Amino acid sequence: MQESTNIYLKDLFDHIVQVNDTIDTYREMLASFIDFYMMLSSNAMNEVVKTLTIISTIFIPLTFIVGVYGMNFDYMPETHFKYGYYIVLTCMGLLALIMLSCFRRKRWL
Repeated sequence: MQESTNIYLKDLFDHIVQVNDTIDTYREMLASFIDFYMMLSSNAMNEVVKTLTIISTIFIPLTFIVGVYGMNFDYMPETHFKYGYYIVLTCMGLLALIMLSCFRRKRWL
């Protein structure tokens, strides 16, 4: 090889190294952007899961109460009481409101 060709090849090699370094830098930036996007997606999903958990926590005790009163027993004195239905509904509403206020006080909602 001639000396003039060798100089051009060294210059070409330097350019290739520079392009390779630039590609590595862009690859690292892209990986950082992907990590940031995944973190944002994870945070959004955590907020949705938290909200669903709170809603479930409010409705599970209410479901239990409805399940107990849905059983067919012969002796349940409160089922024959004139205002039993309204008392149970009021208790369920109060329970839901108390739980909701506790969650708001703890800033979960």
